Amino acid sequence: MKKTLLAAGLTALMGTTAMADGIGVSMALFDDNFLTVLRNGIQSQADSAGLKVQIEDAQNDVAKQLDQINNFIASGVDAIIVNPVDTSATQAMSDAAAAANIPLVYVNRQPINVDTLPDNQAFVASNEVESGTLETIQLCDNWAAEGKTEVNVYVMQGELSNQAAVQRTQDIHDVMGDGRCKVKINIIDEQTANWSRDQAQTLMTNWLSTGAAFDGVIANNDEMAIGAIQAMKAAGIDMATVQVGGVDATQDALAAMQAGELDVTVFQNAAAQGGGALDAATKLAKGEAVDQKVYVPFELVTPANVADYASKN
Repeated sequence: MKKTLLAAGLTALMGTTAMADGIGVSMALFDDNFLTVLRNGIQSQADSAGLKVQIEDAQNDVAKQLDQINNFIASGVDAIIVNPVDTSATQAMSDAAAAANIPLVYVNRQPINVDTLPDNQAFVASNEVESGTLETIQLCDNWAAEGKTEVNVYVMQGELSNQAAVQRTQDIHDVMGDGRCKVKINIIDEQTANWSRDQAQTLMTNWLSTGAAFDGVIANNDEMAIGAIQAMKAAGIDMATVQVGGVDATQDALAAMQAGELDVTVFQNAAAQGGGALDAATKLAKGEAVDQKVYVPFELVTPANVADYASKN
């Protein structure tokens, strides 16, 4: 049996001896608010522990990311951490690292081969079954509290190649269908905005141009929720008349919530995921066993507790 990895990101790394060649990190994209917090979590824990890390930006390019992994292998790193661009393309990454006998840890985005990872590979993230579920149930409760029994909503999806987007959208449908929602939800339209604030603003503007009556927007992440809010505000919609939900509890999202614009988000501890991935990579590089799946719990954030999260990201 494999040893239990302590709570992700919380295991002290201060006593770890820096390894000769360090750890290579490939991030899907630097230009993303949540992933920036994740990347900073890796860097800050590495700095505290005296570990050398080389963090690269894959710029949302699968081929570029695989090249980065191959370059890490060629340079003889002690371990590799990957935040995948496309979670359906991770088998080749696992195979390359396994062939070189270099430990690999996936962080935040679940690889397609998560159930068949080699012994020296692991996955650190939060369980996406919780994310969209917490978001949707709270929005349902909000609508019920307003006295509504049936609502019309728009759903904004993340990148369809990403497991988190698929699961968070499935969470919405699961809550709709299993009786946990106290109101009937009718989805007017469901489209991807690729995690992007700008794309979400454009998509919401297009939806608004149809003139369809709606009660809210359920977004797979905060960036898209904020984009939707910007479009609605530009159209003169009173944000008190609609419910908007997202996931991640980024600083911008918390500010939007405090301004009365965002109604629900779900805190995903990016720094803990980053620290947990570094911890797992360090242990694997030293030949220690870790759990292959490590989950950092999601936490519901509403206007009632938003102040508690202001300093967490």
